[in-house]
Amino acid sequence: MKTKFIIPIFITVLLFTNAISANVKRNLVEDPEKDRIIVYVLKNILSRYHYVQKGLDDDFSEHVYNEFIDALDPSKRYFTQEDILEFSKYKYLIDDQLRNTKIDFYKLVYGRFLEKLGDAKSIYQSMLKESFNYSKKEEINVDYEKMPFAKNDSELLDYWRKQLKLSVISRVEQAEGSQEEKLKKDKTFKKKSFVELEKEAREKVLENMNELYARIDELENSDWYSSFLNSIVSGFDPHTTYMSPRVKSRFDQDMSGKLEGIGARLQKKGMYTHVIELISGGPAWKQGDLESGDIILKVGQGEEEPLDIVGMRLDDAIKFIKGKKGTEVKLTVKKIDGSQHVISIIRDVVELEETFVKSSIVEKNGKKYGIINLPKFYIDFSDLNRRDAAKDMEREIERLKSEGVSGLVVDLRDNGGGSLKTAIEIGGLFIDKGPIVQVKYRGEDPMVKNDIDDKIQWTGPLVVMVNEFSASASEIFAAAMQDYKRGVIIGGKQTYGKGTVQNILPINRFYEQYPSDLGSLKMTIQKFYRINGGSTQKEGVYSDIALPSRYSYMEFGERDLEGALPWDKVEQANYKAKNSYSNFGDVVYNSQQRVLSDQKFQKINEYAKWLKRNQDDNVLSLNYSNFKEESLKRENEGKKYREVFKFKSNLSFNSPKYESQLFKKDTVLKDKRLAWHKNLKKDIYMNEALNVLSELKMNKGYSIVKH
Repeated sequence: MKTKFIIPIFITVLLFTNAISANVKRNLVEDPEKDRIIVYVLKNILSRYHYVQKGLDDDFSEHVYNEFIDALDPSKRYFTQEDILEFSKYKYLIDDQLRNTKIDFYKLVYGRFLEKLGDAKSIYQSMLKESFNYSKKEEINVDYEKMPFAKNDSELLDYWRKQLKLSVISRVEQAEGSQEEKLKKDKTFKKKSFVELEKEAREKVLENMNELYARIDELENSDWYSSFLNSIVSGFDPHTTYMSPRVKSRFDQDMSGKLEGIGARLQKKGMYTHVIELISGGPAWKQGDLESGDIILKVGQGEEEPLDIVGMRLDDAIKFIKGKKGTEVKLTVKKIDGSQHVISIIRDVVELEETFVKSSIVEKNGKKYGIINLPKFYIDFSDLNRRDAAKDMEREIERLKSEGVSGLVVDLRDNGGGSLKTAIEIGGLFIDKGPIVQVKYRGEDPMVKNDIDDKIQWTGPLVVMVNEFSASASEIFAAAMQDYKRGVIIGGKQTYGKGTVQNILPINRFYEQYPSDLGSLKMTIQKFYRINGGSTQKEGVYSDIALPSRYSYMEFGERDLEGALPWDKVEQANYKAKNSYSNFGDVVYNSQQRVLSDQKFQKINEYAKWLKRNQDDNVLSLNYSNFKEESLKRENEGKKYREVFKFKSNLSFNSPKYESQLFKKDTVLKDKRLAWHKNLKKDIYMNEALNVLSELKMNKGYSIVKH
């Protein structure tokens, strides 16, 4: 399906706020005693057990103040400076209130917000009755973080007008573009006039707004109170979150949205549904356009009108995305560059098998090389006799060795982590024994986690592939291979940078006498450190060979999260680097020179710079002619990069011999492997990883250092 670059913002949802949990029909506080108890228990748990010892002081108070107001009104569409002035009396008192288990600040701000929500319907319904002045020369800045609150109600109405106008003209512009496409295919197609398209656009914006506020009416007070609690707990770090009983129940059921229909895991952040992981081998993974980091705005069933899911509960959104095998779902997504695309995916059954280790063999310059794809560091702690990532990796390496491979690529791209235990054991497959990672609790010395098995499963050349979505356990393994100088790390400039560990604690455990469920706290309790002493937090792992990607110039990953714990270091563990390669420096240099002179990589680098510029452009014209001109310019610029990742190598990828027997009984598995091999052939990053692997030479004096 042809997709079109559109302005780099959420056009149809500019007016929506994170405050969708508020319910204007409900009382201000449903259960004041319960709310106070939750605050009391949370502050005690956090002060005693969180990795960071943080005092409830004026700085903390200011954080809660800003976070809570921003959670209600991130687009500055409800509060005025007059409201903020009234709220500000609590700016440095919230810490004192929390110590005394008071929630006066919450009641004031939330109560005012309910009043503002009551006015919102009449505002947008009234404004959308008549067309706007589209010839007026005016602009809108959509960088809401830097935009001040409206001075008064009159300026507030002008904020509404501009954002509604932007929503309408963006729809008109898209509709005109769609008509042009239809006319190219059908010369008899009758185009609608601007007046007709504008009227339809206003009606559609009105419909979306009504749907949003209908969803607001269905939500409960406890949903919104959860947002206030998260404003508090986020003062410790962004991964510490409060989960209401309903949210915790859904978390237990599907781990934030594993979708059977398209093969993706979703997570709700504020009002938006984010793609956080694609299931390897699933329909979305095979289709190739949906990516981790995408935000789903709309869901369409085949040729039906798409449904706007902004503000929708995650479990409700999942109902529309899931569906019968063979049916089509069309997702309107917002990409990292701010563009919107419509992605068509044919639903299928997502096999758990596809999350397991798999391997391929490729011939290059007369030698065989093995590729092992590890989607996650999986384990079943309820039954340790079942398969896990470490056992599967060991077995897969043995199979590849039996076929005479000369080198090994371990592909950890998009691997978000998993079991620390399996990461340590997999690291041990490439060294004799010794430290793999250090783990530290607050106020305690770091604990060194060792591989204790003398056996080395693979002693030959090793290349580890990573990208900006390789996180947690992936970073532990990659860091260990880098510190031991055991493998070459190749991929994005640096990995995600998640060097913290969270634990989920039921709040009732600390207040057993309360009769109902108080929810749970997901809290950061530990930090990871490399064996060289440096943390993987924020910095992640820097690649030995950094390849240009679409994220090269963007702040991305843990370092982009406000309040993320800082990078620091502890003492180095007792380990010795392996004298593995005789030409490590030469191989790295050769790769860097190839990348610098390669036209495809040059184009990707140019594309990454363009994405960054596009992301930073926040001022848009509200004059329709100028708006169209800007949009057309951006689309034409984008055309230069449509095939930026199009690549085809002359390599041939094949399954290891043992799978040939499986294919006789399982033709579905055969088809999945063929699809994977087809993708590997088109993978420019894999191609360079194999170039590097083919050049590596083991040092003749290479020896295993015993500890």
